[in-house]
Amino acid sequence: MTAAYTLYAKPGFTATTIERLCAEARISNRAFYECFGSQEELLQAVHERCVEESLAAVAKAVQEAPDTLGGRVTAGIRAYIEFIAADWRRARIMHVEVRRSGDILTTSRQRAIDAFARLVQEASADFPPAAPLNRRLVALGVVGALQELLIEWLLTDDQPPIDELVDTAVHIFIRSLSTPDTDG
Repeated sequence: MTAAYTLYAKPGFTATTIERLCAEARISNRAFYECFGSQEELLQAVHERCVEESLAAVAKAVQEAPDTLGGRVTAGIRAYIEFIAADWRRARIMHVEVRRSGDILTTSRQRAIDAFARLVQEASADFPPAAPLNRRLVALGVVGALQELLIEWLLTDDQPPIDELVDTAVHIFIRSLSTPDTDG
């Protein structure tokens, strides 16, 4: 798993052979197949571990946040971005390689997006919505916006500071989820 975590982040899943993975992990090909049925199965396990760990970090931050929409949103976004940014490998697997892997992670990616959207819905449920819109669709939209901000952060040569990324994401979430009198 550790070797996959590094190699799937760079050079990337499609550039990583089982032979290279086994050499990096110092195991035989046979040992690999005793643990995983395929390289795709290993990628899914690595991705799902990253998602589970980040969901736990965000849920904890939201639970400990001030009981305002702004407090919950800020705490959750900061926790997610800092957790992702703390390890470039996790960031690349969750936001770049998940897309480059094609159909391999489609189901895993959709489960992750759904879990984050549910977390957004739960965190904002106590507050009036910004408009009479479907909360699930709004939650999916803001999760997608955050993903795109992180992809930009990962792939650009001139990375914006983490605080700027957090502030931008918080602005998008608050404006999407709240009425003007509930965004504090």
